[in-house]
Amino acid sequence: MSSSDIFIGETIGTAVLILLGGGVCAAVTLKASKARNAGWLAIAFGWGFAVMTAVYISAPLSGAHLNPAVTLALAIKDGGWDNVPIYWAGQILGAMIGATLVWVAYYGQFQAHLTDKEIVGEPADKAVEATEKGAGPVLGIFSTGPEVRNVVQNLATEIIGTVVLILAILTQGLNDKGNGLGTLGALITAFVVVSIGLSLGGPTGYAINPARDLGPRIVHALLPLPNKGGSDWSYAWIPVVGPLIGGAIAAGLYNVAFA
Repeated sequence: MSSSDIFIGETIGTAVLILLGGGVCAAVTLKASKARNAGWLAIAFGWGFAVMTAVYISAPLSGAHLNPAVTLALAIKDGGWDNVPIYWAGQILGAMIGATLVWVAYYGQFQAHLTDKEIVGEPADKAVEATEKGAGPVLGIFSTGPEVRNVVQNLATEIIGTVVLILAILTQGLNDKGNGLGTLGALITAFVVVSIGLSLGGPTGYAINPARDLGPRIVHALLPLPNKGGSDWSYAWIPVVGPLIGGAIAAGLYNVAFA
C-alpha cells in the first residue's frame, strides 16, 4: 500500500464511519427526526453497521484501520511504525469530514432542535445543566461524554472497551500481513462494536476510537450552531488517551498470549 492509498482510504473510510455513526446519534436525538427517541439499541447497531460499511469501503486502499488505537496496536504487534502518522492524519481528517456531513444531512433538524425553547429553554433542565457544565445539548451527536464524571472510572471504561475491540480484531488472524480486516472480519468487528456498545457503552458512550471523538468534537467547536454550548474540552483527553492505552495493552496481550 502506498502512502497516498493509505491516506485516501483512511480519510474516506473514517468519514463514512462518522457519517453513519454520528448520523444515528443525530437521528435519535434531534427534534423533527423520524427516528427520534429510538433508543440505545438503535445507536449500538447503527455504529456497528457504520463500522462494517466503512471497513468494506476502505479495506482495498488502506486495510481499514479507521481508528488510531487499531493502528497503534498493529504497529506494536508487527513492529511497523513508518505509516502510523499517515494513518492517524487520514483518520482525524476523515472524522472531521464525516461530522460535517452529519450536520449537512440534518441541518434543518439541528436548527429546529437548537432553537426550540422546550429543548434549550428553561423547561429543559437537563439541557440547561449540560450547557452549564460546558456540554451543549447536541454535543453527544458529535462526541462522547460520561454519565458520571470520574476520571479514573471513565478512563478505565474506555481502556477496557478498547482492549476488547483490539483483541477481537487481532485474534481473527486476518491482520498478519498488515492488510487490515478481510470480508468476514468486517462483519465480525461490526458485531463486536455492537456488543461493546450494549455492554460497556453506558458509562461513557464508548468512544473506543480517538479519531471518532476528537475529530467531531473539533467540528462541534467550529460549526455555527445556535445555543450549542461548549465542547467539553476538559473531558476530551479521556476518549483519546484511554483507547490508545487500551490498544497498547491489547497488542501486548496478543504478543504474550497469542503470537
